[in-house]
Amino acid sequence: MKIKDYIKDHFVEILIFFFLLLFQFCLFLLLELSLTTIFFILGLLLLFYLFVFFYNYVKRKIFFNEFFTLLEKIDQKYFITEMLPNSNFLEGKLFLQALYEIDKSMKEKVNESEKSMRDFKDYLELWIHEIKLPIASLILQNHNKSIKDNKELEQIHKIEEYVEQVLFYVRSEHSSNDYLIHECNLNTMVKNVLLRNKDDFLALDIQVETKNLNKKILTDSKWFEYILNQIVSNAKKYKKEKDAYIHFEAEEQENSITVSITDNGIGIKSSDLPKVFEKSFTGENGHQTKESTGMGLFLVKKMCEQLGHLVKIESIENEYTKVTIIISKNTFYNVLK
Repeated sequence: MKIKDYIKDHFVEILIFFFLLLFQFCLFLLLELSLTTIFFILGLLLLFYLFVFFYNYVKRKIFFNEFFTLLEKIDQKYFITEMLPNSNFLEGKLFLQALYEIDKSMKEKVNESEKSMRDFKDYLELWIHEIKLPIASLILQNHNKSIKDNKELEQIHKIEEYVEQVLFYVRSEHSSNDYLIHECNLNTMVKNVLLRNKDDFLALDIQVETKNLNKKILTDSKWFEYILNQIVSNAKKYKKEKDAYIHFEAEEQENSITVSITDNGIGIKSSDLPKVFEKSFTGENGHQTKESTGMGLFLVKKMCEQLGHLVKIESIENEYTKVTIIISKNTFYNVLK
């Protein structure tokens, strides 16, 4: 709080005081008091007024300076009401009272919104589990048909993939209750993903290569399989017309295990590469297909972060795309922290 701002705010009060001084000066002249007496009385009144004026200014300045300093320091701004000292002037007390009421109302509204969101997410998870049953039934009914000619099965698989994407997106908001970090076999998880996509690999004529996958990693198998499946899904969407392949490889370092998934698809433009993990970003190549939602790699990044893994991507347009996941050997402790 600056003194000039405080003076501006009390300008009318100051003006009235000086008019009163002038009125008293005229009154004392009419009473035929000596100028020395008049100036002495008026001087005392002026000094008293200035003392009261600056005393009130200093009280308010200390209070509001402390308020804004605390406000700047804390990340969660709504905790400010619990940290401020009591005010020793009326405006400050009224200000704090109003702030407490606003904060209380805001917390009630937030709690209400969070409960509503939790209820909606619980319903959404239940609905997704219910809808997956008829989808699985349709897949079984269509599975014995010719793979290359079965467009229905292809569309059913897409529906299943998008339904699962919604499920994992909902769970990722409160994932700490849904994953369990333990030692998992990388080869087994990759095989599960390949088995799940085998019909698409045959229909799209995609060759799969694996190398050095017999590793144990600390992760959550369900979440990690979903991460791998999202990467495979992208490779399928952006594959080359001929000689398409997906290559899985693992490499062990002293403190980590690196898992890389490489495809020889259409790749990613260099200008789009820094943004591919952003929510709903599809890029120029993504606009060429109506199937692209921009959510796959966003979820991959988000889930890797929550599991304590590091994910990177590199690509050259019309040559290849390589997604690398680095799993620390002490991930379990990092996640717990």
